[in-house]
Amino acid sequence: MRTKLELTEAIRRGRRAVLVVNTRARRGRQLYGEARSRLVAAGFSIETADGGNLEERLRAAVDGGADLVVAGGGDGTISTAARVLAHRDVALGLLPLGTTNNFARTVGIPLDLDTAVRTLADGTVIDVDLGLAGDVPFTNHIGVGLSAQVMLSAPRRLKRVVGRLAYPVTAAGLLARHRPLRVVARTDGRRHEFHTHQVYVANGGFHAGRPITADAHADDRLLIAYPVGGPSRWQLVRETTRNAATGHRRTLDDEPFVATDELWLETDRPAPVEVDGEPRGQTPLRIGLAPNALRIMAPLGTPDH
Repeated sequence: MRTKLELTEAIRRGRRAVLVVNTRARRGRQLYGEARSRLVAAGFSIETADGGNLEERLRAAVDGGADLVVAGGGDGTISTAARVLAHRDVALGLLPLGTTNNFARTVGIPLDLDTAVRTLADGTVIDVDLGLAGDVPFTNHIGVGLSAQVMLSAPRRLKRVVGRLAYPVTAAGLLARHRPLRVVARTDGRRHEFHTHQVYVANGGFHAGRPITADAHADDRLLIAYPVGGPSRWQLVRETTRNAATGHRRTLDDEPFVATDELWLETDRPAPVEVDGEPRGQTPLRIGLAPNALRIMAPLGTPDH
């Protein structure tokens, strides 16, 4: 495994990159050609990983000896890329083409396409933490409760017609009959109990495009567990709105956040789990941390611990 400085120098010297864009996403299809042309204009020789699904294309890029794999897409695409590239001698370049771009925000990647491309050309390799849902790496969050039920229930036809709006529409329908969970999080010899419709465990500082707290990021060796409201449906709606409006003013020391590097999550009945927006099993679940598991190209001056 090369050092981060050696990998940075190899990327700058070779100016070779493999571009992988999720063309199944509408914005990915629209921006693929534009992203490629801007990378070429920045001096990169671009290879395209063709054939197979997204994971297969990413693995082919790594197996082909790429120094830099550029992933263009939203949080789902970036999360898939992070899983494949974790603990590998390759850097992930981010072109944030999604709606919320939580991971890009967390690690300080510019959301403007031109500036993001300049970061790939002139930036530096750093390493950041990934969360672990069991043994599955994740970039952003784990959701237990209503959000996971929404992911399982949103009709495919509705998603094709209205895109991401399918999720709040589905949530509104489910909330009327969703029963709150009793959730226990065990960590550091302590027991935290919540009675709520929704619990998140986040790796990093953003959710739904908004800050969770002012002092959380993806290189701090911490996960953040927190419920959204109590057992009433009104509390869930109120706290969702409050979190979006005040996250930038809150800190990890505030209630109800639990900051830790590992926890065991269990519920009073088996509850579905979503990992970075994809359904993945049910509770109980061990959630851990993989420190410095992923190398990314970041702007010069980005903190690197």
